Amino acid sequence: MDKHIGAQYFTIKDFIQDTENFDKACKTISEIGYTLVQISGTPLKAEEMKPILDKYNLKVVTTHRAFDDFKTDIYEIIHYNKTLGCDLCGVSIMPKYCYESKEALDQFIKDANEICKVLKENNMYFGYHNHALEFGKVDGKVIFDRLVEETDKEIFNFIVDTYWVQYGGRNPADVIENLGKRAMAIHLKDFTIDVEDWFKPQICEVGYGNLDWDTIIEASEKAGARWALVEQDNNHTDGDPFKSMKMSYDYLTTKGFC
Repeated sequence: MDKHIGAQYFTIKDFIQDTENFDKACKTISEIGYTLVQISGTPLKAEEMKPILDKYNLKVVTTHRAFDDFKTDIYEIIHYNKTLGCDLCGVSIMPKYCYESKEALDQFIKDANEICKVLKENNMYFGYHNHALEFGKVDGKVIFDRLVEETDKEIFNFIVDTYWVQYGGRNPADVIENLGKRAMAIHLKDFTIDVEDWFKPQICEVGYGNLDWDTIIEASEKAGARWALVEQDNNHTDGDPFKSMKMSYDYLTTKGFC
């Protein structure tokens, strides 16, 4: 696994809505020490972002786009990712209509497999990013298990989100190890409990929650994951996502990352 820490830009989505602020955000991310990034949460075109990313020596390793974008124009997705210089095309979440029935989920899997074929022909990979919903059941079967079992194992890969796996009731290290090389990227996101509101688990900075990072990192290396990226959707220290990104980065440098 590449031990350079990646920054998932969904964390800083409010600061990357135009090129001027995207430039400022990239500068800050680079100054923290990040060298790898995932593009997500921005409306900017790949052609607008690439020169700015290059300016700060930030390498894109994956992206997140809506599944309906893949269905509507897969070749635009391919162009978007190739322009940014990455081969892992990530889907941010399964649309709600895809898990409303067994038939709808059947169709999602069929569509995903067809999309995978096109990506493979263009030397690209498909990456599915999990939340907790995939650990729910449709027609008595866990959605995540169906995605693992019924998709193309050579091209349908996963961007494993550690927080949401834990939230969904499974062990992140076990899930990563069982996926093996299909766990192509890992979202490092910690899980904590607020004693004042303990019914609601919360996301927090990596190393500041309850997840066993030694075990997760070991499993990621054993599985052959290519990249690890820090993501923190909310609950930022002092309301500052950049401060949270630095806290996570600093912690991970104590675990052999750089």
